[in-house]
Amino acid sequence: MTERPRVAIAHDYLTQRGGAERVVLALHRAFPDATIHTTLYDPDGTYPEFRDARIVTSPINRIGPLRREHRAALPLLPYAVSRLRIDADVVVASSSGWAHGVPTTGRKIVYCHAPARWLYQADAYLGDQAARSAKSRALDVLGGWLRRWDRRAAASADVYLANSTVVRERIAAAYGIEATVVAPPYGVDAGGELTPVEALADWADVGYLLVVSRLLPYKNVDVAIEAVRDLPERLVVVGQGPMGEQLRASAPGNVRLLSGLTDAELRWTYAHARALVGPSLEDFGLTPLEAATFGVPTLALHGGGYLDTIDEAVNGVFFAEPTVDAVRAAITSARDRGWDAAAIRAHAEAFSEERFRERLRAEVSRFLD
Repeated sequence: MTERPRVAIAHDYLTQRGGAERVVLALHRAFPDATIHTTLYDPDGTYPEFRDARIVTSPINRIGPLRREHRAALPLLPYAVSRLRIDADVVVASSSGWAHGVPTTGRKIVYCHAPARWLYQADAYLGDQAARSAKSRALDVLGGWLRRWDRRAAASADVYLANSTVVRERIAAAYGIEATVVAPPYGVDAGGELTPVEALADWADVGYLLVVSRLLPYKNVDVAIEAVRDLPERLVVVGQGPMGEQLRASAPGNVRLLSGLTDAELRWTYAHARALVGPSLEDFGLTPLEAATFGVPTLALHGGGYLDTIDEAVNGVFFAEPTVDAVRAAITSARDRGWDAAAIRAHAEAFSEERFRERLRAEVSRFLD
């Protein structure tokens, strides 16, 4: 007779490389025997470490185009999640909109990155073309039903955790649930291998400003690019997404866009940066912590998750709004500021994976015991 799994992990979809996927890897290191359940899995699109895990997918994973473009699957995801019935003592669901609805025979702990942006922040998620897009029209038709499903899914959790203060507030507004904040760990740090990036070899000695982000409308990467136009500073953008081609076409000569970096290459890129730029309203300010492990400060929008991870006395400065003028002013004002690299590194240690792992194991142990 097969013994029932003690712990399982669920996640929305494993089709890209981002902070949420890094959290799933951290959860798997905390519970290495756990199977990961997800709606869609694209081994080539996400982190290669997932190849070492046992992964169970939903029926829609057979549809190849959806693995390459998960946003096209939005109306199908409630169905897909409902087919991921998990038999385990405890499920830890990493959710930004769907995985919290996974049915289970045991207890459910939800680690929420944000309530679904496409339901509660659709204009920001879809961008300026939202009103005319097919996705927007589909959300207009299905939005009421999806929100009802989403609220029932949230109510099915035994424990609800938020990754930041601002997400805790959004959870309360969307679901009426008082969540506990548990900060996620940074996924890239100075302790690993560094592999030089050939495309940046001629900029390494002088240094550059750095943006690490998905290339989506609400990330405001275009604002950062325009902010350095005609400035002496150089800007490196690391990321991929629907706006990639547009941003490359409009970027000035002092901007370079890169994608598909390995973790070792990303570490090297952080290590040679002068400052990180964070122009978007983030649910959790993860990249400032990754930069901080290299002693690199951050210039960031005053709001969202950055308020949890940036201390202006230690590892960064804020600008008030995501505009070209505001970002440019922050860049020029920070040119001559002296930074204490050791203090910046120490600040990041409060967000280590060890602390995250201890906290999640304690939550799970409450049910296993």
